[in-house]
Amino acid sequence: MRGLVLAFALLLALPVWAEDIVLGLSSDQVSINTNFDGSEILIFGAVKRDAPAPDEPRLQVIVTVAGPSERVTVRRKEKRFGIWVNVDAVEVDHAPSFYAVSTSTVLGLALSETEDQRHSVSIPRAIRSVGAPMNITDSESFSQALIRIKSASNQYQLNEGTVSVDEQTLFRTAIKLPAALTEGDYKTRIFLTRGGDVISKYETSIFVRKVGMERWLFRMSRESAFLYGLMSLAIAIAAGWGASAVFSAFRR
Repeated sequence: MRGLVLAFALLLALPVWAEDIVLGLSSDQVSINTNFDGSEILIFGAVKRDAPAPDEPRLQVIVTVAGPSERVTVRRKEKRFGIWVNVDAVEVDHAPSFYAVSTSTVLGLALSETEDQRHSVSIPRAIRSVGAPMNITDSESFSQALIRIKSASNQYQLNEGTVSVDEQTLFRTAIKLPAALTEGDYKTRIFLTRGGDVISKYETSIFVRKVGMERWLFRMSRESAFLYGLMSLAIAIAAGWGASAVFSAFRR
């Protein structure tokens, strides 16, 4: 009993390091216009402490950027009678339109499985599929297929070792945003970890907005769908007529 009391007293005597995040962004807004071909956001910050940082375990930093969530239907095709047809489908009810994870080391070393489940940091954890039809026994493969497709178009990114940490105090990284972005708020999270455990967390947002002609067309497609359809039809007819006129001129 005396040993337990002594151990408890020693535990209380151990110093507790409070490590908080002071964050900066090169820009908290991204404007999408007709010439937009992607962007890069510089995320940097510092760690504020009440005492010197412990030597071990080393501080690791994880940065995630998540675009607006959307429902996605993933279909599986099979070749039957020489024709590719849809045979199965699973609806993923929560899939970020864009998701990037940048880390100061290998993600598995920076974050434990338990903490990943708690904070939904890794790409598979960021995707949620409530259920699948009873006839589908490999529903997880549909989520994996979605990740492959999104990763191929740079919509999902795992950038391990791209967060630079200096003297366990200053950190920085750059997130590349592709040209095909969904308008909305991009939730940005920064995690400080030691030994795989999250010791501090900070959240902010990057605002992605359409501007100029892009904004006008986007609002028209949502608020005046009929007029938007007529305008699209008129543009298609005009483009077809113009192409025909050009080819006729060349034939002469």
